[in-house]
Amino acid sequence: MSVHTQSSEQSVEAAHRAGFACFVGRPNAGKSTLTNALVGQKVAITSNRPQTTRHTVRGIVHRPDAQLILVDTPGLHKPRTLLGERLNDVVRTTWAEVDVIGFCLPADEKIGPGDRFIAKELAAIRKTPKVAIVTKTDLVDSKTLAEQLIAIDRLGEELGIAWAEIVPVSATANKQVDLLADLLVPLLPEGPALYPEGDLTDEPEQVMVAELIREAALEGVRDELPHSIAVVVEEMLPREDRPADKPLLDIHANVFIERPSQKGIIIGPKGKRLKEVGIKSRKHIEALLGTPVFLDLHVKVAKDWQRDPKQLRRLGF
Repeated sequence: MSVHTQSSEQSVEAAHRAGFACFVGRPNAGKSTLTNALVGQKVAITSNRPQTTRHTVRGIVHRPDAQLILVDTPGLHKPRTLLGERLNDVVRTTWAEVDVIGFCLPADEKIGPGDRFIAKELAAIRKTPKVAIVTKTDLVDSKTLAEQLIAIDRLGEELGIAWAEIVPVSATANKQVDLLADLLVPLLPEGPALYPEGDLTDEPEQVMVAELIREAALEGVRDELPHSIAVVVEEMLPREDRPADKPLLDIHANVFIERPSQKGIIIGPKGKRLKEVGIKSRKHIEALLGTPVFLDLHVKVAKDWQRDPKQLRRLGF
């Protein structure tokens, strides 16, 4: 078992590589945080509530020797709703199409049934190389980490997965993140860059703006709401009659929930909560788009949208 702790020597005159990697793992295993750390900018939404990533957000890591395109799939789980089933289909399709799969397992939690469920699915995908990534290493001591590394090695043996690498990382402490990129790159096919140098993601801007609003709306709302929130950006238009050096972008967005009773939770007493959501997401949106933004948010009820195929389509799933 090779566990890496220092950077491997780069060979002289290596050919340029480009390809897709996806991180898998049960909800909240640190996939989005890792994507953001590798890309060096906030591209996938991170939330300490499981199951918040719904779009295949791609983060793009540009290096002189390679371009690594990260596909952030939703967490694979046992589905309870039509939305859940669709998300799982998205995951499996993605796995079959990428060049390398990174299986994220948090250092601070023992391997459980959820991890095994995913590992079994991974074992069935024969061709794609798999890298085991032990995340959140900043939360444990070296003994616990060593035990987790051994457990992951055994899990591979038991299910017939030959890990290409086993890498401990901490995205929040920025430990071994570059090393992880160094180890993923050789597993990519040789070829020219697939995206222009400046791109960090190929998600349409409207989708990313919607995700930033959704992330802000999720913060501080526990229990029922994580899955019940969908955000649709209705329009993004530059404000007319503005001087060229003082542009303003008008963004109109709807926050959809499933039941009227949830409206009060999102809006808050005297609209305070919705206002905070607006302020927080506007800051991130302005940083993303590089322009001042006027954000107009409305909360609407789309009854039981997670179970209704027509509504799912309208909300972009």
